[in-house]
Amino acid sequence: MPRAGVNLLLGLLLLVAGCDDRPWNNPYPAAEDGQNILYASFRERPKHLDPARSYSSNEYQFIGQIYEPPLQYHYLKRPYTLVPLTAEALPEPRFFDAEGREVSGDDPALAYSVYEIRIRPGIRYQPHPAFARGADGRFLYHDLGPEDLEDLYTLADFPETGSRELVAADYVYQIKRLAHPRLFSPILGIMSDYIVGLKAFARRLDQADRELRAAGGHYLDLTRYHLEGVEVVDRYTYRIKVHGRYPQLRYWLAMPFFAPMPPEADRFYSQPGMAEKNITLDWYPVGTGPFMLTVNDPNRRMVLERNPNFHGERYPAEGEPGDAEAGLLEDAGRPLPFIDKAVYSLEKEDIPYWNKFLQGYYDTSGITSDSFDQAIRVGGEGEVTLTEAMQAKGIRLQTAVNTSIFYLGFNMLDPVVGGYGERQRKLRQAISIALDYEEYISIFANGRGIPAQGPIPPGIFGHVPGKKGINPYVYDWRDGRAVRKSTAEARRLLAEAGYADGVDQETGRPLVLYFDVTAMGPDDKARLEWYRKQFQKLDIQLIVRSTDYNRFQDKIRNGNAQIFIWGWNADYPDPENFLFLLYGPNGKVRHHGENAANYANPEFDRLFETMKTMDNGPVRQAIIDEMVDIVRRDAPWIWGFHPKGFALYHGWYYNAKPNLMANNTLKYRRIDPHLRKLRRAEWNRPILWPLGVAAGVLILLLVPAWFSYLRRIRRPGLTAAGEG
Repeated sequence: MPRAGVNLLLGLLLLVAGCDDRPWNNPYPAAEDGQNILYASFRERPKHLDPARSYSSNEYQFIGQIYEPPLQYHYLKRPYTLVPLTAEALPEPRFFDAEGREVSGDDPALAYSVYEIRIRPGIRYQPHPAFARGADGRFLYHDLGPEDLEDLYTLADFPETGSRELVAADYVYQIKRLAHPRLFSPILGIMSDYIVGLKAFARRLDQADRELRAAGGHYLDLTRYHLEGVEVVDRYTYRIKVHGRYPQLRYWLAMPFFAPMPPEADRFYSQPGMAEKNITLDWYPVGTGPFMLTVNDPNRRMVLERNPNFHGERYPAEGEPGDAEAGLLEDAGRPLPFIDKAVYSLEKEDIPYWNKFLQGYYDTSGITSDSFDQAIRVGGEGEVTLTEAMQAKGIRLQTAVNTSIFYLGFNMLDPVVGGYGERQRKLRQAISIALDYEEYISIFANGRGIPAQGPIPPGIFGHVPGKKGINPYVYDWRDGRAVRKSTAEARRLLAEAGYADGVDQETGRPLVLYFDVTAMGPDDKARLEWYRKQFQKLDIQLIVRSTDYNRFQDKIRNGNAQIFIWGWNADYPDPENFLFLLYGPNGKVRHHGENAANYANPEFDRLFETMKTMDNGPVRQAIIDEMVDIVRRDAPWIWGFHPKGFALYHGWYYNAKPNLMANNTLKYRRIDPHLRKLRRAEWNRPILWPLGVAAGVLILLLVPAWFSYLRRIRRPGLTAAGEG
């Protein structure tokens, strides 16, 4: 029998005989089978993991599990509620006048608010080489030369690590880093308006850094520079002093910007040669949280592992109504975190990602447009349920209206669609009615969204649901729901604005409007055509001007866009974080702020200045209602919609509850690895019968050859020749 045929047959037999319960398509190492590991994915490399620079959700996915600001959001309670994290208690502000005398919070003489934060003793940092010391007490890796870095390529290459206790000075150091001239922190501008002395401190650091670089230095030691508005009181206490009242500061204290940074880490990463090897804070965070980043291979995977020095925390013992029935309190009081490791794999394409989720290789999944019909069934009344195929796998669905808004904006500086006269206002109101966002959500978002009635999303104080909360300039209330006004009503308003049948009655010319977008790909064609058709209802010609994102931003900054699409995600759960998008002094063109529409209404601005520093309550709600009514009437935005997030979870994934404010939710997740292993084996059984058929066919083909071979070697001539 030919040797190749024998080898192939033996290989097939060994392959079949060697089968076990482990799926052949399992993308993870066999050593991880049955381990307490969460599997997830990411689409693109996080650009910044430095908490002074990071301001993106794909970055917070990682650093939120590593860094610990003093406060956090309660995982289960709604409305969103701040609770202590490393702090002993929520800080209560004290108020002072310009002379330093303490006053009440409503005293007209109030000049400053002071927040005193006391952190809990005994919290320690993760193991890290920045803390490693030798027998003489000196840091081992703070004075490395080029020769020392030759064989060091990742943080794991440093043989020694150390740790130390978290102290108040670390929080002060991080706030100073917001002003570091090399970091370009995205919140320096807004914080400079509030934290006393931060603006001057930034200028002083910029000068110091110039002098340092001129002298050939690298490490700007922030401990040497005093910041007036932030001070250490004692080992575990620090104070922040802000101008006037700024209750939103407590929300910022739950964000990574205000997490601690040990000066040792800053010094360690500032050494020459480190950045060239990607050994930086943007690559390797250092914190006190429940997890630490142990693998950063952004072209393949990123791994978070349990921090062995974690100070400990307990799963919450209370939530909102319905949480107990949903099983969200079964782990009440148990120590966190529940998982040992989280493995994030790079997935750039939707289809491979979705298939791996269905095979059980990812524990959770979002739903793309391509997979929506496979996963979701929409009933006649718009109710959303999982398909039978998803239910058969034990997959669960959770939905939540995001604390964000997508809107169509008018440039209020534009001579046609801008302005505050009756003509311009009615033009914008007419277009607001004509753009049927209910239809848009159905076609382009698979029903995942709700039409916005104003700038404030559900879940944020100031949002009013139901009949009282509709936009009366666009909707009527009929049969218990909001119904968009008719196109006839929109055309009536258009005629009153002087554009009957889409013709400018003053010039006799057709009304032509310009729509600036960043849509460049083929998938955007249908969406842009939809917008054209909405304007065609009013006989308005819409010209789409597509460009790249950088050029689009330039047009918005310079006020050269007429109509545009924009959006906003909440930084914190306060109406100020949305209403400031319409505050005149935040105008994009004149003040370089976030008011992209350049809307400026003096009455709205006056009310905003009163509302922004108030505590939540009936008085604040009444002011917000008045503000929202003003912008509904002026219509600087077509309010668009609040997107609705859909998430799928396998049956072995527990404690899943959407929290749109918290960044540190990984510690609450629990996995049943045994159930997952069983389901993976069940869903990924290899189909072996083709191998059996192939082996049988091969045997049938080889048997005649085998007998022919035997006859040949038994011929006398061949035997004699062999003997000779």
